[in-house]
Amino acid sequence: MENFKPMKIKIAEFVISSVAGNKCPKPDRPEYAFIGRSNVGKSSLINMLTDRKKLAKISGSPGKTITMNHFNINNEWYLVDLPGYGFAKRSKTERKKWNIMIKQYILARTNLLSLFVLIDIRHEPQAIDKEFVEWLALSKIPFVIAFTKEDKIGTVNAQKNLAHYKTELLKTWEELPPVILTSAQTGKGREELLEYIEKTNLLFKSLN
Repeated sequence: MENFKPMKIKIAEFVISSVAGNKCPKPDRPEYAFIGRSNVGKSSLINMLTDRKKLAKISGSPGKTITMNHFNINNEWYLVDLPGYGFAKRSKTERKKWNIMIKQYILARTNLLSLFVLIDIRHEPQAIDKEFVEWLALSKIPFVIAFTKEDKIGTVNAQKNLAHYKTELLKTWEELPPVILTSAQTGKGREELLEYIEKTNLLFKSLN
């Protein structure tokens, strides 16, 4: 495929917060959703990707995002910040409600081209992450694994942990999804993420 110049983010603005798929914007442009366990660095990565310091609100307390937040990017595609899964200082009932909302959105959103599943590269493979990506695969949802916080352990250790993670997945998977190492602090992975989005946007245009 031809070489791509890094996408320039000229417009990045909040559109709407939703608690149901039918409240989301009209599905007339490509859409990419970001999700991960609570405190994985999702807001920081979104801000790094869009080159905006405060587009997504960063909180020290896990479980802060409780709605599906749509952002308009360049008037061309939507970026969606989904609630985190796993630990959060919320009731069991609320967490169950979020899980239903998220899964309904993922399965029914017709313009959702890809999901970015964020995983902290510092930790051993967690059962909750593996279960979630297995559900995505079984549901035939395209996704990318974006490992976060690479700067916290350095490139050598990050590569070692990445190799270990791939080995674990390949015990039950025939083929791995795309994998990108990122750091919100250093900007690592930004060009790879934007290139993936730009190339996938072209597929959307060719089908519409």
